[in-house]
Amino acid sequence: MVASSEAFVEIEVPQQKVYDGVRFPAVVAPSAPTTVSLTECIKANREYLDTLIRERGAVLFRGFPLQNPSDFNNVVESFGWEEFPYHGGAAPRTNVIGRVFTANESPPEQNIHFHHEMALYPEYPGKLFFYCDVAPEKGGETPIVLSHVVYDRMKEKHPEFIERIEKLGLSYTRYTQEEDDPTPIGRGWKSTFATNDKKVAEERAAKLNIKLEWLENGMVKETIGPVPGVKYVDSRQKSIWFNHSMGWDDPKKPVMFTDGESLPLDAAKDALRMLEEESVDLPWQKGDVLLIDNLAVLHGRRACNTPRRVLAALVK
Repeated sequence: MVASSEAFVEIEVPQQKVYDGVRFPAVVAPSAPTTVSLTECIKANREYLDTLIRERGAVLFRGFPLQNPSDFNNVVESFGWEEFPYHGGAAPRTNVIGRVFTANESPPEQNIHFHHEMALYPEYPGKLFFYCDVAPEKGGETPIVLSHVVYDRMKEKHPEFIERIEKLGLSYTRYTQEEDDPTPIGRGWKSTFATNDKKVAEERAAKLNIKLEWLENGMVKETIGPVPGVKYVDSRQKSIWFNHSMGWDDPKKPVMFTDGESLPLDAAKDALRMLEEESVDLPWQKGDVLLIDNLAVLHGRRACNTPRRVLAALVK
């Protein structure tokens, strides 16, 4: 037992990491066996929770009586934050109820690389909620990493690389078909931009800092950028590793500096290794809610071969 409010007790779980004497992420449970809703607990303890998420970057709520997506939607709404619409994102998702969507719908046996949600776009959510509706028997975790820790390690080992990212930023290229496909970034351009009209898609893409090039095979080439790659967060007074790591270790993947130069493979591989070394993989339990500060923490998905259903919500 580490800290508490009237309704919550901060508990320890084996998978947590300790940075500067503080456990990451925070894990909170009911202070006593209770049937009181998490929604009511949140409303009565907002100051405590706001401090906790600001200081830790992520909070896992465990052991509360959440049974279904409607309960989760009530939890999201109880914080009072404005909804962030999922426009332009590459992952296939489906609305479930209210502000709740499926998490990435790609087959569960596929890993999803570490990323900040929608980090490639001018606007991105401030916080993310995840809810475990069906817990996998093995695997399927949503690994999380403190982004400033990765930045600090990369700055120490590859200072010139970090300096180039800070100076130039990054450019990403991806190829998208018309309709969705079952891959982690397989959302088709029609659903990505919510239109069947190519002209409208171009206009909406431009607002997201995306340039579209229509190809003869029916696909579209999306060039995204420049995007920062790293970012200084005033509210935290820290620099963070702020990007999407998919394709960093593959020279054939189109992630590069904005001057057209490829990323140095040794630095890119070190970044991916550090993300793995610093990650926390908390096995999901039915009813868990994970709240993530999108400017402090990267997340991903571990593969699994058993039933798994994790739902999500994005807020500004």
